[in-house]
Formats: sequence, C-alpha cells, structure tokens
Amino acid sequence: MAYKTHPSERKHHAMERARFLDLLERHLPPDTLLSEAEDLRPYECDGLSAYRELPWIVALPETLEQVQAVLRLCHEHAVPVVARGAGTGLSGGALPVANGVLLSLAKFTRILALDPLNRTARVQPGVRNLAISEAAAPHGLYYAPDPSSQIACTIGGNVAENSGGVHCLKYGLTVHNVLEVRMLTIEGELVTLGGSGLDGPGYDLLALLCGSEGLLGIIVEIVVKLLPVPPYAQVLLASFASIEAAGAAVAAIIAAGLLPAGLEMMDNIALRAVEAFVHVGYPVEAAAIVLCELDGTPEQVEADTAKALGVLSRCGALEVRRSQNEVERRKLWAGRKAAFPAIGRLAPDYYCMDGTIPRRHLAEVLRRIGELSAEYGLPVANVFHAGDGNLHPLIMYDANHSDELERAEGFGERILKLCVAVGGTVTGEHGVGMEKLNPMCLQFPGPELAQFHAVKAAFDPKGLLNPGKGIPSLHRCAEFGAMHVHEGKLPHPELARF
Repeated sequence: MAYKTHPSERKHHAMERARFLDLLERHLPPDTLLSEAEDLRPYECDGLSAYRELPWIVALPETLEQVQAVLRLCHEHAVPVVARGAGTGLSGGALPVANGVLLSLAKFTRILALDPLNRTARVQPGVRNLAISEAAAPHGLYYAPDPSSQIACTIGGNVAENSGGVHCLKYGLTVHNVLEVRMLTIEGELVTLGGSGLDGPGYDLLALLCGSEGLLGIIVEIVVKLLPVPPYAQVLLASFASIEAAGAAVAAIIAAGLLPAGLEMMDNIALRAVEAFVHVGYPVEAAAIVLCELDGTPEQVEADTAKALGVLSRCGALEVRRSQNEVERRKLWAGRKAAFPAIGRLAPDYYCMDGTIPRRHLAEVLRRIGELSAEYGLPVANVFHAGDGNLHPLIMYDANHSDELERAEGFGERILKLCVAVGGTVTGEHGVGMEKLNPMCLQFPGPELAQFHAVKAAFDPKGLLNPGKGIPSLHRCAEFGAMHVHEGKLPHPELARF
C-alpha cells in the first residue's frame, strides 16, 4: 500500500524539491543526496513493507555538521524529517512522509571509545547492535539487549524503539542499558542527555528519549553499558501438550522466584517452521515449547536448573532437555531467532504484531488469538518473549489476494485491542509508528494523549520530526470511536467482550 501525492500537486512538489535540493547541496556533497526515483526506491519502507511512500529527498550525511545543516534547513523551510537507521523496524516508524527529507544515519558506524574498566562503549547511531558485543568480547564483556535482528539493526534505532530481545527479562530493555545520548534538536542544537553517574540532576530526559521513535530529536551518539559475559549458561527446552500448559509453566517459573536470562515460547506452527528451516532438533509434535535460559556461576545455574526442572515437571511438561554445551545452547537460541524468516517460508507475506500482556493471561489470550485466526481465515504463528508477556503473533497472508492485507490488518488490530482489554499494552518493543495509532486511542484517554502532544511540542514546536507517527491526534481518536472508553460511557465493543 502506497500513499500517493495528488496528481495536481506533483509539478509544484517537483519545483519545491529542486529548490530545496539546491539549498542542501550547499552544505552536503552531491553523493550524499538522493532524489532520482531509482535511488529513492530502497528507502520507501522499513520492515513493515506493506506500506510504502517514495521519499522526496534522501540525505546520507557523513558528519555531525552535515546533519545539523539538514535539520536547520528543514526547520527554516518547514520541511518534515524522518530519521532512518537500518530500516529493520516493524511498525512503519521510518516510513517516509510526503515532501519530507529521509535522514539516513547509515554512515555513522564508528565505535568511538570502548572503556573496559568502566564497562561502557561510546558509539555512533549506525553501529549494529551485534557489533558492540563483538568489539567488547576480547575484554570479556558484551551488550545485553539482543533483538532477533541484532545482526542488522542499529543501536540508534534500538534507542528510538526501546528495543528488547530474548534476554530482556533479566537484563532489561535498551532504556536500562543506555547511560548517555547526544541528540540534535530540530533546530540543529546539540544536547546531551544522561551521564556516567547512576543518577543526575533535572528531569530524566534520557528515559523520555528511549522509545520516542524519532519524534523528539535525532540521535547522533550513544553511551551504552557493557556487562561481563556470564561464566556459565544453560538452556532448558520443555515441550507441552497444550498452549495453556506452556503458558501456566511460564507464570509458575516466575512465581517460583527464578529470574531466567531468557524465557521464550513458540507454538506448534512456529516450531515446525523453525525446525524445517534450521534443523535444531525441536520436538515438532508438541503443541508448544518453552525455552528457559539460566546463567551465572556454575553452582547458581545448577541450583536454579534443579528448581526450574521441578516447576516444569509439576506443570506437566512432556519432556525437558538440557543443553549439554555452549554449541548446543547457541543452537537452541539460533532456532528461536530464526523464527521470523522461518515463518516467511510458509506464506508469501506475514504481518508481525507486537503487544504485551500480563503473564497470567497468556493462555486466555493465545486461545482468543486462535479463535480470531479462524474468524479471519488467516493462519497465525505465535512466537514471543513469554517471560515479560511480549507477544509477536505472525499473521500469514498473500498480498496478491486483494482483501487479505485488509483482513490481516483487521486481525492484528483485534489482537492489540485484546492486549489492552486484559490490562496490557499495544506495543512491547516494535514501537507505535504508523501501525498502532488506532489502538493507541484505546490505550490512553484524551488528557494523556494531550500531554504526549505537549511533550512533542516542547521539543518540536512545528511538528516536523517524524510527523504522523507514534501519537494519534485527538481528532483521529474521536473518529475511531475510542474516546468514549475513557469518558465513563459505554465500552468499546471489542473491550466489552472480556
């Protein structure tokens, strides 16, 4: 689906683009600016490829001063700006906007400093997530947040989306692992948020920036925490005869006082797809599997493993395997991290959702997702961070059939409404982007949305940074019919079912 400019406006826009391109060329080398259609095409979408918009201009600056020049010109001429990292985002957060500049930070790929004594790394936003751990490995250190796309996604994008990963249960999201960020305002002013201490004076604007999806500023430098590589880790793979039993086991592990490094779950469709793709030895007859990783000293891992084995047995696990060495442990996780491409082999297209629910509702929500799958006539595979209730239903469809994308969108929106209905949220780590604007109307009442817009206006008065993303307008919510949910009137029909 592409958003197209009205034909009567195209000539005017072409003239405006030529003028603005001339201004940019006074500050940036010609090879850092793209304006021809064939050059712009790779930037027309992010990982949510169902939605496309050809950029007006793409800027690929190489220096801080060049980024400042772009922002100052955009501010002066009221031109929208969308920041982009590796383009792996799944909520349309880097979707270009009409008559705006797509600002790529892809050339900011330097690790500026690595301090093993203080366990920090200072990096540019275009550094890949995995590259930080690779650079820190000789010092026995690593960067903990590990999204499935960590081989490609950038740390700047991770901060913008507040990304997590399979080990976020124990080690936290990006916000818990970033100490300092340097960002440029829309006026091109350089601002430093956070610092090297445990706390600092003033408002915690660093936490505000994490997950702000490019609406508040352009990130140009980041200081992240590094952690010692755990001396020992072991993965338990437990198989179950029902999704409900697997969900109950997840809740029981946490209730037992255990804090796994990772606690993941896959249903039968997902594990069959993964096994056919990477051949890791998953039990394909199981209705669901749980992967539980415990790390620490060998003695602590052994004690926690014994406790976890007891919990899993009491919850009805059909079988529990223990990784016997580091190679096997990595292999089991490789299967989980290959889930998204594995599902891609089952259907021409799939729509990856992202919502979070309280763990106690796992079985109920998964059952309801199955019912919705039958209602919409679209298969769904469930792969998720079970430990913190972050769901990633993968809705399979074929875009060649005219109605299937629309049905997938409707199915996905119903899942997010369900998450809200049981006390969860519309996103866990993929962000809101343009994908979840309507469900945000259900999540937050009008006064809270108004405060979000006020914060946005404090950083970006003209609304030029990534406009139309992240926060729905109150007018949109009124049209969507959700405002009455928070005004003491009749509940939204979807929410009334729970």
